Amino acid sequence: MSAQRYKIKNSKNIVSTGFVSAPDKGLLVIVGFLCLIGIMMILSAGASKCIALDINPGSFAFKQLFWFIMGLFGMSWFSKYNYKNLSKYTIPFAWFVIFLLILVDFTPLGVTVNGAKRWLALGPVQFQPSEMTKLAVVLLLGCAFSKNSNIFNIEKILKYYIPIAVMAGLTAAQPNLSMVIILALVCLIVYITAGGSIKMLVTMASAAVLLLAFKIKPYQMSRIQVWLNPESDPYGGGYNIIQSLLAFVSGGFWGVGYGASKQKLEWLPEAHTDFIYAVIGEEWGFFGCIGIIWLFLWFIYRGIKIAIYCKDMFGKILAAGLTFSIGSQAFINMSVASSFVPATGVPMPFISYGGTSLFVTMCMVGVLLNISKIRIMRNENV
Repeated sequence: MSAQRYKIKNSKNIVSTGFVSAPDKGLLVIVGFLCLIGIMMILSAGASKCIALDINPGSFAFKQLFWFIMGLFGMSWFSKYNYKNLSKYTIPFAWFVIFLLILVDFTPLGVTVNGAKRWLALGPVQFQPSEMTKLAVVLLLGCAFSKNSNIFNIEKILKYYIPIAVMAGLTAAQPNLSMVIILALVCLIVYITAGGSIKMLVTMASAAVLLLAFKIKPYQMSRIQVWLNPESDPYGGGYNIIQSLLAFVSGGFWGVGYGASKQKLEWLPEAHTDFIYAVIGEEWGFFGCIGIIWLFLWFIYRGIKIAIYCKDMFGKILAAGLTFSIGSQAFINMSVASSFVPATGVPMPFISYGGTSLFVTMCMVGVLLNISKIRIMRNENV
C-alpha cells in the first residue's frame, strides 16, 4: 500500500514524522461500479420519458454524467481534506442547510413536484436541500458524541440536537417522511457506535415509533393500506406497486435484456428515479438484482471496516453514520420497489436519477475515503 510521508517540527525541536496510507481502494471500486450502472440504467429507463417530453432520449443520462463528474471533484476534495477539520464547520453548515430548507418550505423558490415541495430553484439550478441533511446530521452527532455518549447535556441540546430537530421538522413539512425515517435510523446507529446504552436506545426507538404513529397523515395511512392490499386500488395508490411487481415477474431469472423493458415505456411511473430497481429487475433479472444487493452489502462492509479500524471516535462515528445513511437509503428504495415496505419517495444512491443525491452521496464517500487513510505518527528528538 502506497503512503505519503511528511515531517512537522514543533517549538520543542521534536520532529513528528507522519505516514498517510492510500484510501480504501475497494470502496472506490464499488462506487465506480454503482455509478456506471446508474448512468446505464438512467439511459435505459429514462429514454421513454425524455421522448414523451420531446427532448433528447439521452438527456437524463447526460445530466447524470455531468453530476457524476462534479461528484468526482467533490469526492476527491473531501478524500484529501482531513476529516477532523470538518468539526469546525459543522454548526455553520447545519444552519446553512436549515436556511435552504426554509427557502424551500416558505418561499416561492420552492418547487413542487408530484405533490411534494422538496426542490429549490435558484435561477437555472434546481436541487434538493433535504439530501444535505444526511451529511449535516452525521456531522452534528459526530461532534456531540465524540467525547462521550451522554445524551442529556444542555450544551449538546442547544448546539446539536436543536438543529437536528429543526431539519427533521422542515423536511417532514415538505412532506418527506422517508428522509426523516432515514435520519432517525442514522441517529440510532450513531448512538450505538458511540457506546450508548441499549436501554436508552430501546426507549428512544419506542418514543420515535409512537411519535410517528400520532403524526401520520391520512394519505400516509392510505399508502400503508394500499401496500397491504394493492389490488384494492389498482388504478390509484396500488398502481405503482402492481406495475413494479410485474416488472420483476417479467424479468425472471435472467432478464429480458438491457434496454428491452416494457414496463418503463408507459406503465411504470418514475422508472428512472424511485422505481429504477424494478427496471433493473426486468432487464437484468433476479441475478442482476442480487448483484446490486451484493454491491451495497459490500459497500456497507467496507464502511463498517473503516469505522472499526479508525482510532478516532469522531471519525468512527462519521464512518458508521455515513455508511448506514447511504446503505439504509439503498435498501429502503429496493424494499419499496419489491413491495417489502410501503411506497416512499427515496432514490437509490448512485443509481437513481438525481444530481443532488449523486453529488452529496459522492461527497459523503469522499469523507469515508479520508477516514480510511491510516495515519501513523512517530516523534523524534532533534
